[in-house]
Amino acid sequence: MGPGVKLVASSPIDPHIASYTLPPIPGLQDKWEEKAQEGKSFDIFCDVGHMTLDTLMKCIFGRGDTGLGHSRDSSYYLAVSDLTLLAQQRLASFHYHNDFIYWLTPHGRRFLRACQVAHDHTDQVIRERKAALQDEKVRKKTQNRRHLDFLDILLGARDEDDSKLSDADLRAEVDTFMFEGHDTTTSGISWFLYCMALYPEHQHRCREEVREILGDQDSFQWDDLGKMTYLTMCIKESFRLYPPVPQVYRQLSKPVTFVDGRSLPAGSLISMHIYALHRNSAVWPDPEVFDPLRFSIENASKRHPFAFMPFSAGPRNCIGQQFAMSEMKVVTAMCLLHFEFSLDPSRLPIKMLQLVLRSKNGIHLHLKPLGPGSGK
Repeated sequence: MGPGVKLVASSPIDPHIASYTLPPIPGLQDKWEEKAQEGKSFDIFCDVGHMTLDTLMKCIFGRGDTGLGHSRDSSYYLAVSDLTLLAQQRLASFHYHNDFIYWLTPHGRRFLRACQVAHDHTDQVIRERKAALQDEKVRKKTQNRRHLDFLDILLGARDEDDSKLSDADLRAEVDTFMFEGHDTTTSGISWFLYCMALYPEHQHRCREEVREILGDQDSFQWDDLGKMTYLTMCIKESFRLYPPVPQVYRQLSKPVTFVDGRSLPAGSLISMHIYALHRNSAVWPDPEVFDPLRFSIENASKRHPFAFMPFSAGPRNCIGQQFAMSEMKVVTAMCLLHFEFSLDPSRLPIKMLQLVLRSKNGIHLHLKPLGPGSGK
């Protein structure tokens, strides 16, 4: 499989994920090498989705590699895809805003079925951990671990009345991390690899940087992620052009008056269109041009702090953004070490702005395996 990835924490940031040895593309390299031998382009989005789900299950919930295509996790992946599609569809259809009407429609019933699949998956994860903790050896081993995973922390959490979280509360917290922690990252990784295929000169420069950082090591260390400066700039530029979450919604807690004099009352539900902001020529010169140097320290310091919001901003921004960026760096670095990516001009992606940025026809790329030792 080539170099592994061991994240060794040297700072308090995300310590619960730093104790794991991560093969960031479990099963993915072999699967892609097999597909690449056919000489045809293929859609990478679904495979990346299964990989991010596998990685999340290990990093956040302490479960080993489920394997790409594991039946239960595949069902969860498809359910999440359904939910994002249906939720966006409901927002766009005024008559679907009424619960009574919506639950009587085929789309509403499909939404409920997808919810049930997602909830069953989450409940199963929680049940398995609770059952495991009934074993005295497992419980002692968990208590003696240097870093607890997210689910361990939730199961041990107590409120001001010294009561543990209810099963419903546990499910709500786990669902948030399961849903937000893999679908958005899937979009980010897939569109980044599309950008690398679209701009091979940047792909080559990122690959050379990663090779230089890896050197004679057989794994990345935690501190290595901070050295991936050009790769990080390319990731951010791909986020600008293809933000994983193209718009977010907020309810105003107080009236807001805009620069043109118009205003909105408190309680208004507004949409912040991140996709449009990131391509606004008043904010970004030549916005359609892929230019990673926009995110050099010097250039970034000259911009308004809210000009770039791939993880939203303010008190309700993405609580998992540090984890997401770390995963993005590790996975994309490994992908670039093992494969060369190029476009299929006959199957260019058609952007579809749902809750998560997707492509209507998938993201089809040609992959060329770089062979043993390519990471050196």
